[in-house]
Amino acid sequence: MPAMTELEARFRRLSHIEGAEGVLSWDWAVNMPKGGATVRAAQMATLAEIGHDILTAPDLPALFDDAAAELAAAAPADQAAADRLGWQQANLAEMRRRHAHATALPADLVRRRAEAASTSEMIWREARAADDFARFAPALAQVLKLEREAAAAKGAALGLPPYEALLDAYDPGRRTADIDRIFARLEAELPVIRDAALAAQAARPQPVRPQGPFPVAAQRALGIRLMTMAGFPFDHGRLDVSHHPFSGGVPDDLRITTRYDEADFAESAMAVLHETGHALYEHGLPRDWRDQPVGLARGMTIHESQSLLTEMQASRSRPFMTAFAAAAREAFGAAADDPAYDADNLHALMVRVRPGFIRVNADEVTYPGHVMLRYGLERAMIAGDLAVDDLPGAWREGMARLVGVVPDTDRDGCLQDIHWPSGAFGYFPTYSLGAMAAAQLFQAARRALPALDDDLARGDFSGLLGWLRTHVHGQGCRWSADELIERATGAPLSADAFLGHLRRRYLGEGPA
Repeated sequence: MPAMTELEARFRRLSHIEGAEGVLSWDWAVNMPKGGATVRAAQMATLAEIGHDILTAPDLPALFDDAAAELAAAAPADQAAADRLGWQQANLAEMRRRHAHATALPADLVRRRAEAASTSEMIWREARAADDFARFAPALAQVLKLEREAAAAKGAALGLPPYEALLDAYDPGRRTADIDRIFARLEAELPVIRDAALAAQAARPQPVRPQGPFPVAAQRALGIRLMTMAGFPFDHGRLDVSHHPFSGGVPDDLRITTRYDEADFAESAMAVLHETGHALYEHGLPRDWRDQPVGLARGMTIHESQSLLTEMQASRSRPFMTAFAAAAREAFGAAADDPAYDADNLHALMVRVRPGFIRVNADEVTYPGHVMLRYGLERAMIAGDLAVDDLPGAWREGMARLVGVVPDTDRDGCLQDIHWPSGAFGYFPTYSLGAMAAAQLFQAARRALPALDDDLARGDFSGLLGWLRTHVHGQGCRWSADELIERATGAPLSADAFLGHLRRRYLGEGPA
């Protein structure tokens, strides 16, 4: 059997195993009774072990070399064959990358990291509820110790500095120089935009908040309608309830969740649209490469760009508020002349700037400050320049500088996120890099689709989705994130489009 054919068969098997893990994970959060946790954990651990065995098989390096020779010797007869060869070469590169990450760490370190993260998460949940950082600090210190070991080992294997080796697992090819360049610009300009936006808000009449209660059944119906507008394929997916909204499953079996508050329908509606953006990306991945590494999503910066493009760029735009307002009035039986459901009023509510302590509740002007804070702190911790015991003080100083508010408690400060307790160092930057990419991609889509605002006002995402299918979703992992963005927009990733978007939306410098 040709080496490439053998590799494709093995990675197809790995894809099926990982897909089963994804659906089991969704079920854990949505349907599983508490008593099933132990057996479910064992099931998922077994699947993870099988997947790890596939990725670390001792004959893989030789198969990679043989496949590379096969592809180098190929002589495509036409453009279609040449294009397929390009996909195969990219697929082989992704196989090598996944193998390199999987084999970089000794099995004992993998086990100790998993055990430390599991212990840390349990302690963190209790410590956060009690606002007791001192209780959590020893567990975080152990997680950090092992993450530093892993960063050093991965760095040595991948030829990267330790923090970049961790970052590479979430955003392949991303380097700290890229992040520092973009974040320095944000740190310089966002406070000016924030203060001007707050002043502009204060000078305008305050928007009217729709009065509840908003029954869960009506909110669900609204969510389904919004998903339909966005193009969600209900024959390949479903909407459920979980403690925290998320998107899971596999490209042809999409599972998204939300949560409901009967006093506020907007939070659930926007969460549904956010997760729909993630799901649409997965569903649009290249069908010919469904079960291969090259057919996967291109890292978390691109994934976050798709959720934020759907939610922040398109669904919070003034044009879409026309369709949103009509759907909300119908869902909750509001009168046509109810000022709370006026499109301009709802838009003003959706784009208010509210500096606060909690990242997940932040508006798009202040959100990058939360991310830049965590990025700086986790880099310092991995480098050994910040001790765990000094984290609360460093957090408060950074919040004052980057967001403009200082939390009174660690519950609202360094205890609020699950990422560090679970060992996810290197993930945070992708949130704001995704926001930069979302603005840049939406700007390019607007140039290519002159009628886009009119379409959104009717609740029609089909033109936007078609453009994304061609330029983002259907490209899978054929290109790096930066190559994908530049090919789609004509420019490298930068903060230009994002900052321009904020000035238009919040300072009135053009259409919002």
